[in-house]
Amino acid sequence: MSIVVTGATGQLGRLVVEALLRRGVPAAGIVATGRDTAGIKDLADRGAVVRRADFGDADSLATAFAGAEKLLLISASIPVEDRLANHRRAIDAAQAAGVSLVAYTSMTRADTTATIIGATHRGTEEYLRERAVPSVLLRNGWYLENYTSQLPVVLQHGTFIGSTGAGRISAASRADYAEAAALILSTEGHVGKVYDLAGDEAFTMAELAATVADRTGRPITYTDLPAEQFAAALAGAGVPADVAHVLADADLGLGRGELFSDSGDLSRLIGRPTTTLAAAIEEALR
Repeated sequence: MSIVVTGATGQLGRLVVEALLRRGVPAAGIVATGRDTAGIKDLADRGAVVRRADFGDADSLATAFAGAEKLLLISASIPVEDRLANHRRAIDAAQAAGVSLVAYTSMTRADTTATIIGATHRGTEEYLRERAVPSVLLRNGWYLENYTSQLPVVLQHGTFIGSTGAGRISAASRADYAEAAALILSTEGHVGKVYDLAGDEAFTMAELAATVADRTGRPITYTDLPAEQFAAALAGAGVPADVAHVLADADLGLGRGELFSDSGDLSRLIGRPTTTLAAAIEEALR
């Protein structure tokens, strides 16, 4: 078996490779790819195959996917306007390579969400169907790390900011999502399936702030802003303006319930409860 993991230079991709190894997949049967392979040289040292794969370079994709049986297509973190075209190139390359399964990391409610980022996931799902590529959709929710990574700034200023209102977030850790992806890649029977992968315990931003306050003993609040003000605040903190706009738009979708799921698919796949918000916060604080 040859399993190709795109984005292995990123945080989720690296965790998927590690999870595959823990599941007993031989290192020689794992192809770890990325635009700059210097960061995954250690995987080659452990026996994995390392190849360059740039979603903007069709030739590199053809080389990277050669001989692949299964492919994990991790959604690109490049500018949103380029994402769909890059995904289509990757799907075309996978089809040309004759893969038996493309597992795509999509997004909660990708088929109905009105967000900018959601539209790119919906377009990718539609292209997989149009091309009749054997596939499985991993509709990942938000990462807990999206919030725990903010803790240094939050503790400095005493507040989270956003535009979510009272929307509930069904977030899980990257490790949880990676474990599910590794299981799907290393077992059979997943073609045509759609998995709504989300944390077992949903929370609002106000509840997130309260949990951080409880764990730190410090007063932490949540400040809800109009989307334009939230985007401006992100831009003022150094986030590129176009990215800030997409993030604020995603918060509005969250407020509409578009990042809530109580499917239970993730905990069923990994065979345990998903990482709790409290546990993720405690780990980040350590």
